[in-house]
Amino acid sequence: MKVSLSWLSEYTPIKMDAAELAEALTLVGLAVDTVVDRFRYLDTVMVGRVVCVEAHPAADKLTVCRVDTGRGVVPVVCGAPNLEAGMLAPVALPGSLLPNGTTLEVGVIRGQRSEAMLCSAADLALGTDASGIMRLKTATTVGTPLNTALSLSDPVLEIDLTPNRADCLSILGVAREAAAIQKTRLRYPADGIPDADERIHRIAAVAIEAPGLCPRYAARALENIAVKPSPFWLQDRLLSVGLRPINNIVDVTNFVMLEFGQPLHAFDLDRLAGNRIVVRTAAPGEAFVTLDGKDRTLDAEMLMICDGEKPVAVAGVMGGLNSEIEAGTTRVLIESACFSPVSVRKTSKKLGLSTDASRRFERGVDPQGTVRAATRAAALMAEVAGGAIVGGIIDAHPRPWSATPVRLSVSRTQRLLGTPVSKKKISRLLTAIDFAVENTPQRDALMVTPPSFRVDVSRPEDLVEEVARLSGFDTIPTTYPAVPAGERHQAPRLALRQRIKSVLTGFGFTEVITYSFVHTLAAERLRLPADDPRRRTVAVLNPLTEDQAVMRSSLIPGLLETMRFNLAQQVRSLKIFETGKVFIPSHAELPEEPEIIAGLWTGARAALSWHGKETSCDFYDIKGAVEGLLGALKLETVRFTRMPVEDCRYTRPGHSARLLAGDRPVGIVGELHPQVCDAFDLKQPVFVFELDADGLQALLSETKYRLRIPRFPALVRDITLILDQDQEAREVLDAAERIRSDLLERADLFDVFSGDPIPAGKKSLSLRFTYRSPEKTLGDEDIHDQHQSLTERLMAAFNATLPG
Repeated sequence: MKVSLSWLSEYTPIKMDAAELAEALTLVGLAVDTVVDRFRYLDTVMVGRVVCVEAHPAADKLTVCRVDTGRGVVPVVCGAPNLEAGMLAPVALPGSLLPNGTTLEVGVIRGQRSEAMLCSAADLALGTDASGIMRLKTATTVGTPLNTALSLSDPVLEIDLTPNRADCLSILGVAREAAAIQKTRLRYPADGIPDADERIHRIAAVAIEAPGLCPRYAARALENIAVKPSPFWLQDRLLSVGLRPINNIVDVTNFVMLEFGQPLHAFDLDRLAGNRIVVRTAAPGEAFVTLDGKDRTLDAEMLMICDGEKPVAVAGVMGGLNSEIEAGTTRVLIESACFSPVSVRKTSKKLGLSTDASRRFERGVDPQGTVRAATRAAALMAEVAGGAIVGGIIDAHPRPWSATPVRLSVSRTQRLLGTPVSKKKISRLLTAIDFAVENTPQRDALMVTPPSFRVDVSRPEDLVEEVARLSGFDTIPTTYPAVPAGERHQAPRLALRQRIKSVLTGFGFTEVITYSFVHTLAAERLRLPADDPRRRTVAVLNPLTEDQAVMRSSLIPGLLETMRFNLAQQVRSLKIFETGKVFIPSHAELPEEPEIIAGLWTGARAALSWHGKETSCDFYDIKGAVEGLLGALKLETVRFTRMPVEDCRYTRPGHSARLLAGDRPVGIVGELHPQVCDAFDLKQPVFVFELDADGLQALLSETKYRLRIPRFPALVRDITLILDQDQEAREVLDAAERIRSDLLERADLFDVFSGDPIPAGKKSLSLRFTYRSPEKTLGDEDIHDQHQSLTERLMAAFNATLPG
């Protein structure tokens, strides 16, 4: 909401400067984001003196003059008829941004160089006269910025309102707050019209067929009006807050909307069939063309304003082309209505159409302000468009509004605020913003009636909030809990989460946080089978977009969407991870919410450097990261095993592994399936992992062990086994661990090879066994028998042979 200080001062005296007022409004809950002088663009427009005027050698209607700008004399090509030597006029220098959006540059016009621009009042939005150069008084000094010379300054406050403060979507609403802050009086604009008769009921009629969606509809009419440009004062008011003037009739409706916060609409009365208004819901599939020229398809929940035959406006959102004000309009019907906020919001969202009117109706307008706004608009239209106001007003009011008093306890108010506030002060603060306050027989209570424009106040807590903000949040003393803070251990789940984040960021991964809402096709894109529990998703009742229609059942889609965004920004290498909950429907009322850890690696294995070539990451890189994570968590019982082809849904068969803790799956790691890459529009290989945080949590042990540093050196022996191509190396290492002798310390795989001279269908695994004794230095004779026995048992267990 933009508010100019000059407009605000018409309703209450402004005793503060702009910065002080902005701070004061912010402290009472109206956060002022920026304060900008709307005449700041005149900083680069100077007072100039025309030194001489000569005819343009190549154009009859142009002149070439030399203008003293105070910084030097520059040539200017101009076509104004009132130009003469010695006159003072505004001159815009190169780089000036004019109100119409043009940035002035040095140019050549018909062969003559022009280094500035002499301006009319219309060029500078200081008037409507565009017939000639704006003549300045001789008392002004050459070279002075025009805003300084003319004392032009009008700060504009941009206020970021919370959704509940619909009353401050108006100049009067902000003026009311300013008056309460300064303890000044609020002046309302005159809006009375002496109605000699009720002739409006003979030329127009209103019928409300949906009273639940439109509790009040008021209308006034004018005849013999002339549609033309608005006078400068009206245009200037709209321009001061960023609205574009259109014509005098439409500009008045916008002016009153900004003044009162009540959206209005002006219909051409002669274009309304039957000269009547019918407020009804749309027929399913009904077509309508709005003022922006777009075809809209309506549904049965949308409220429409119709004439005797057809729709003429989408209620609370936008009017239609078939009844708009045109140059030849002579009779106008002014609509001032109160519509259901929920209905307007739903309609606006469905149509993808947000307007100044819909933003106000969505938050709630003053149900008692419709008649006042219509009357104010009629008086202004008669002033700027001529014509006559038709006597009387139509006020269809099927569901009258009634005030609801709220009992406010003074002692409870003090307890909630934590500071003493007297009954007298509470009464004064609330009265200052037009609340009706009455004493009650109980000394501790007040009976407070909120005004009709405060649709957000209905409970004692709301009144306490009003007292808090008006007395000043900064006046509430800072206090600390009386209970001493005791030592408390971190929850195990939080500790695990922090440890995982620390390890993965240490591995070069970046944590991301994605939305918990995903597309309804996310499971389909991951190729999940029909019986997968993750296929069943929790629907969002009112999704923000189609891409966020269901709760996520996997973290992978969010990571893939993040990767796609980065690829679009030319970021080809990415290492990211996320920890968060997924949502799986259950037989209970609420879904299950297991915590998952997921990661993604794509692009280069390491950052590009001068001492090496860039190489792409592969399956073993992402597997190594997961192994490192498990090692840091001391989860030695988790093992990797090949993922069966039939279980490879969103990962590529032959390039995927499953993580098992005993027989329980706790995660997967692998390359993303090509079909999934295509579904998410990813053009390069992707490697992912997904781990069950709850499953890992159950494996953690709080017991810590320490090992003595070995006193004697180890002895290493290698063997190479030739075995079936499909044999998992992990199974061989596990078998070696089970055969462990008293001297075998560890077994490691250090090479895998297939191809000539290895027979087809076979591969070689090279294993390294480390032997150590806690009592002495081992020799060959100490381990020969054990190593021989281990080798033979492995060969027998896996039908393996030795090379050669």
